[in-house]
Amino acid sequence: MLKVVIVGYGEMFTNLIAGTLDAGCEIVGVLRGDRRNYSPLIRRIRDSIIPSLDYAYIRSYNLPEIKARSVNSEEFKTAILKLNPDIILVGSWGEKIKKEIFTIPRLGTVNAHPSLLPLYRGPNPYYQVIKHGEDLSGISLHLVDEGYDSGAVLFQRGVEILPDDTGESLKKRTVLVARGAVFELLNKLQEDVIIPLTQIEERATYYSAKDMEVMLDFRKPAEEIYAHIRAIHPWGKTYFAAGKEFLSPDPHKTYILDNNTPFHKPGSIVEVSPQMLSVTVVCGDNRLIKLENVKLYKKGIFTKTFLKKLKG
Repeated sequence: MLKVVIVGYGEMFTNLIAGTLDAGCEIVGVLRGDRRNYSPLIRRIRDSIIPSLDYAYIRSYNLPEIKARSVNSEEFKTAILKLNPDIILVGSWGEKIKKEIFTIPRLGTVNAHPSLLPLYRGPNPYYQVIKHGEDLSGISLHLVDEGYDSGAVLFQRGVEILPDDTGESLKKRTVLVARGAVFELLNKLQEDVIIPLTQIEERATYYSAKDMEVMLDFRKPAEEIYAHIRAIHPWGKTYFAAGKEFLSPDPHKTYILDNNTPFHKPGSIVEVSPQMLSVTVVCGDNRLIKLENVKLYKKGIFTKTFLKKLKG
């Protein structure tokens, strides 16, 4: 039976735990993001009053917690040396793990990255794959090395990107696939030898957190604009200028239409509906994008009131 330590945060973290338990492995320690994100006092208060999903999940399975605030701390290193795990699984963790840590486990440290590496390395590939119009993403379980998501791949599985996917909906499906991927990987590690596949650097793409854009560009085709609006949800919002103010569209209430109006200049507002809280705009490919349930960025003014003036 493999001994496993799991490090992570959120839905990826809990699904790595579930997949490990499905495989019948022993979880000898977990390090949750709450310990990194909050001071000890704030974390204890939150655990008592508004416990996170991660903490509730850990408690429900009575899993042993590693009391450290960083994977690179002496506390974590001491705990790992004592626990002597066969493998460390990592999911949704913001720190770059030092070599003196990721080389401790007998089989190595494995990260669950939500893309088909070497494509879309870096944070939040859910956003990037939708924004770039991909129709396939996936999960990659790869060895952690000294680069960013560059280690040899042990297991991959694809996840279809649906036409109306937001970053949120794609993430929900991907983490469930990660659970099955971890189950299969751990079973194979217990029964067989896995040959790591070196990533092809010539195919690699990397996007940083700074690459997340919030302003819409109506010079682009309607499909690209729609993808941008969907991709950023739920981590942020996109905006566009209307008069002297900025409006934010709803990714679930956005529609692409044929342009049967006399307006053809990209960015032209062809229709405003205060009742539907909607604005219809000409895109770069001469199609229209109808943005319903828009919200005004400026506080203190009702969106409907602003749209009446804009229409007026």
